[in-house]
Amino acid sequence: MLSRRILLAAAALALASGPGLAQPSAPAPQDKVPVVASFSILGDFVRNVGGDRIALTTIVGPNGDSHVYQPTPADAKKVAAAKLVFVNGLGFEGWIDRLIKASGSKAKVIVATKGISPRERTASEPQEDDDHGHKHKSKAHAHDHGPIDPHAWQSIANAKIYVTNIRDALNAADPAGTTVYDANAAAYLAKLDALDAQVKAAIAAIPADRRIIITSHDAFGYFGDAYGVKLLAPEGVSTETEASAKDVGRIIRQIKAQKVPAVFLENVTNPKLVDRIAKESGAKVGGTLYSDALSDDKGPAPTYIDMMRSNVRELSGALTS
Repeated sequence: MLSRRILLAAAALALASGPGLAQPSAPAPQDKVPVVASFSILGDFVRNVGGDRIALTTIVGPNGDSHVYQPTPADAKKVAAAKLVFVNGLGFEGWIDRLIKASGSKAKVIVATKGISPRERTASEPQEDDDHGHKHKSKAHAHDHGPIDPHAWQSIANAKIYVTNIRDALNAADPAGTTVYDANAAAYLAKLDALDAQVKAAIAAIPADRRIIITSHDAFGYFGDAYGVKLLAPEGVSTETEASAKDVGRIIRQIKAQKVPAVFLENVTNPKLVDRIAKESGAKVGGTLYSDALSDDKGPAPTYIDMMRSNVRELSGALTS
């Protein structure tokens, strides 16, 4: 009798819940949607939206430099097996089209920056194609980024556009997972809204005349535009370029004139240039900022949210002290 009551109660509960409240279960490993992301920051966005329904592979991993990355045969195999390939676009991954073509992949390529207003470098910033300015470190890797800055994720408002593009692509590729993708995206977007408020509050606490970021390559322009910070970088928007003596000298003079307190290293660039600028200008090295890649799990920036918080901590500590 007791068993019969339990069975009846369970059946009644199932009927009361209704099909509209049922949540899709996570698919078996072999049934997960195979997707590829070009680099670690984009991969983190995809992971947050896709959750357990996707099998994610990231090509350029933690602390990797996507500007100069050289794809491997193993990368081609990963792309060939993918249903979706997520890329940044805006000239960031100069090697991605060649990789996709070489792989023979039939995957749909999703440009995650679709709908973002690209940032153009201003006339005061050194341009990568100036005859007197930057030179590519390797002709084998050289490609023209032009005046467009590809580092759009450094604005949290832009990061939200990445997330919505990823959500829409996953919904189209895997309609059975729409409920999951929509819920994951909504939860993550709420976290990004909270993060944006935290960043704004932290930057507002830095004296206005000290809100200057000096790094080796120009990766924080969107951050500067979004949060009222001035950017100076002797190299262009790609780490492939070398700073000219003229650009380095200009920045050193500006540091001295404006009494800029600190310069910053980046996790994907050689520290020698920043160390030289610090030594010749008298500014201190304020710490390491994460620009084009996340850290590994043992570092301070294994996720996008961690990355933004880590960068703001470094900026606040160096520019307010």
